[in-house]
Amino acid sequence: MTATASSPTPAAEAQPANSRSRVILASLVGTTIEFYDFYAYATAAVLVFPILFFPTGDDTTALLASFAVFGAAMVARPIGAIVFGHFGDKYGRKATLVASLLTMGIATFLIGLLPTYDQIGWWAALLLLVLRLAQGFALGGEWSGAALVATENAPKGQRAWYGTFPQLGAPLGFIIANGVFLAINLLSPSREWFFEWGWRVPFLFSAVMVIVGLWVRLRLVESATFTKAARQGAIRKLPLGTVFRHNWRELVLGTFFMLATYVLFYLMTNFTLSYGTKAADLETASATAAAAAEASGKPFDATAFAAQFYPGLGFTYTDFVTMQIFGVVFFGIFTMLSGPIADRIGRRRLLIWVTSLIIAFGLSFNYFLMPQLDPKFTGALTMAFLVFGFTLMGATFGPMGALLPELFPTNVRYTGSAIAYNVASILGAAVAPLIAVALWAAADGEPWPVGVYLSVMGVLTLVALIISKETKDVDYDEAGLGADTQLAEAEAEVSSL
Repeated sequence: MTATASSPTPAAEAQPANSRSRVILASLVGTTIEFYDFYAYATAAVLVFPILFFPTGDDTTALLASFAVFGAAMVARPIGAIVFGHFGDKYGRKATLVASLLTMGIATFLIGLLPTYDQIGWWAALLLLVLRLAQGFALGGEWSGAALVATENAPKGQRAWYGTFPQLGAPLGFIIANGVFLAINLLSPSREWFFEWGWRVPFLFSAVMVIVGLWVRLRLVESATFTKAARQGAIRKLPLGTVFRHNWRELVLGTFFMLATYVLFYLMTNFTLSYGTKAADLETASATAAAAAEASGKPFDATAFAAQFYPGLGFTYTDFVTMQIFGVVFFGIFTMLSGPIADRIGRRRLLIWVTSLIIAFGLSFNYFLMPQLDPKFTGALTMAFLVFGFTLMGATFGPMGALLPELFPTNVRYTGSAIAYNVASILGAAVAPLIAVALWAAADGEPWPVGVYLSVMGVLTLVALIISKETKDVDYDEAGLGADTQLAEAEAEVSSL
């Protein structure tokens, strides 16, 4: 079964039907909203959810439970990649992108309305898990569709540059989500009000952003690349089967391309927020925990607390998030700079250099993140760490918007790039916060094992890049299997049932 499409005029074939501004806005605005929703949960997973949804009586256990639900969304992302990829490769990119945005927006809005553990017990955690899975499912289809809208409408020789616009949604979404949380935290009349109502505002606010994103995306028209593939009879009935049969090597390589990127990003956001705001000494941490227990009317066991205590940098939430936001500015800048560089020297060459630097960066964690005798030095080294880390994040994340889609022909491009991107989220992101916290605790508060973990993941990515081929000059209009091959394989599929 092939998708139908009207034959475009010669003028339509000569240039993309979507204007440059429409392509940039549709790919940028949508991913900004999607990542805003995702990061709103990530921030709450550290600040709010361990207290309101996982009150286990042990800070470490509560934080790990919150991170486990955070990571569960990564498991849902490949499922979303398969479902949205199927419809995106079979019926087009536009409707699929609208559906993914709606799914993410509704799930995020409902998180803002959830009752807490004190109100309905463990049902609260279960509902949070369901909505978190819905977020992951939606994000599984969002990124690839946005990357395809950008790159399939890009002028010749500028695919990596256009591919950075959906990537830019990640730093923008982070800044907006954390900026909203920061503003609410500063404006909250009391700690009790923040935990009662304030934390809900960023989730409810997402509804406004979704309306804007839908307005932009509904104005898109389908790319000439996809309509050409449809006209040639290359659209497959089961894109998933095609990509596993004919492009399994590209799936494996694409997954490992993204591995170090994912680990780096979630260490720079989730882990550093936990480590940076954890008290630097037991006395301060114990006093803070005792005061919190007294305010909530719960008993406090100082001996048990000391047994599970591991130190951090001792920054306040406000100070550390402000530092993170400053670092993420470099994330955005180098995301944009990486595109033209990748168009000029190639994606592979650029990423080999950047991944090598990520490996070296992972071995420097103790130098940057161990508390110093002078708090000024601690602040300066931590700020340098965030700037370096987010700079590398931008340089490695930016080219992925072109690199992963370039691995696959048009008729399985959505499915293939989405699966590679999101399977990497399980290997690199779902487990990263859990592994980082476990390594941090096992090393009695020293961060060096976390850095070694990043370096090992970087080595795996580097090997994948070294054995791969450059994709800068691939024919992006290559549709995939033609109608004759498609019919033969369909008959083979039927006969094998």
